[in-house]
Amino acid sequence: MAWGKIIDFLISYAKERDEPVKDVRVGLNWTCVLSKNLGVAMTYKIGWEIKDAGRLDEMTTGELAELLKSWNLVEASVGLASINSTIDVKTEKTGNGLEIGLKMSKGKRVTMIGKFPGYTRFKGIAKQFYVLELNPNLIDLNDRILPSTASEELLERSDIVIMTATTIINKSVDRLLELAKNAFVIMVGPSTPMIEELLDFGIDCNAST
Repeated sequence: MAWGKIIDFLISYAKERDEPVKDVRVGLNWTCVLSKNLGVAMTYKIGWEIKDAGRLDEMTTGELAELLKSWNLVEASVGLASINSTIDVKTEKTGNGLEIGLKMSKGKRVTMIGKFPGYTRFKGIAKQFYVLELNPNLIDLNDRILPSTASEELLERSDIVIMTATTIINKSVDRLLELAKNAFVIMVGPSTPMIEELLDFGIDCNAST
């Protein structure tokens, strides 16, 4: 079964760089896997029982990477953190993805996927600005925070799309990138795999912060 181009690529990437896992920690907010590096992903709070819990540190990064396929999204968080632990970040460029997006937003139509701190700063700069959220408790039409299903309408006419890397965990990333194919796409957040090859999938800028 194909899980999407990006998920399939990331799992293959980790398997080609298979390493013993030294430690795994699943916290309320962040999941960490320690192998050759420390990999981080947001803990997606859907499903808490993890298969083979208690012996994950006996596995390899390639084996844990397979968990990214799971619809138990806590397991998928472990999978992405494991993949991130295999990445040797090679870029010398530094910067904050949200700040990059903010600088580019003047007079542009901007859509943010996931409510990030400081999102209100975009309102006074962008020609049009919306936030798309999966969490129904965060939706506020008066504050331009819309349900994530509005992506089918908004992304095709956006100039800039700022996308949380948790879209990899919930498996919406390929469809969102397809909709945003005409936009400049910035993937942000600590879950972001800092791999240059992701730029071949329609992401224009990777930023883990």
